[in-house]
Amino acid sequence: MRIEHEALLEAEEKMEKTVSVLREDYINIRAGRANPQILNKVMVDYYGVMTPITQMANVAAPEARLITITLWDASTLKAVEKAILASDLGLNPSNDGKVIRLVLPTLTAERRKELVKQVKKKAEDSKVAIRSIRRDAVETLRKEKKNSEITEDDLTILEEDVQKIHDDFIKKIDKVCAEKEAEILEI
Repeated sequence: MRIEHEALLEAEEKMEKTVSVLREDYINIRAGRANPQILNKVMVDYYGVMTPITQMANVAAPEARLITITLWDASTLKAVEKAILASDLGLNPSNDGKVIRLVLPTLTAERRKELVKQVKKKAEDSKVAIRSIRRDAVETLRKEKKNSEITEDDLTILEEDVQKIHDDFIKKIDKVCAEKEAEILEI
């Protein structure tokens, strides 16, 4: 029997955000095949305003290892190339005056291992965040028990519920991590 409680709802919401942040981080880890979303965080100085490339151009992946950027304003070509080179993506843009092409190099076995380590580290960081959220929720519940806002029985049930929510989110993180790991190791 699960009791609806504000501390549980808040913890669940924070844990959900933690998992979604992990998924966003994983998008930015380049795994063998082209994914236009790796450019989401690359900002370009567009007439004095830092603007994401995705708001200045059509970004596509027509082939497995190629990303094309078709700019809406051709005068920004040099600024976009400069921003890509300044990013930590390790890609060298080439252009024909209209379209920028980014060829993704094949990943070496060594680089794949490094990426898997990165993925596992991010997953572990997320698990630490989940545990911290669980701890905060349990502390809140114990304060409420101390202030006689909930009974001892309610505290026990709510602590079990917090643990179940925690376990579910740890499993989600493991699943997301395993998916990204398989994507990186896929040749």
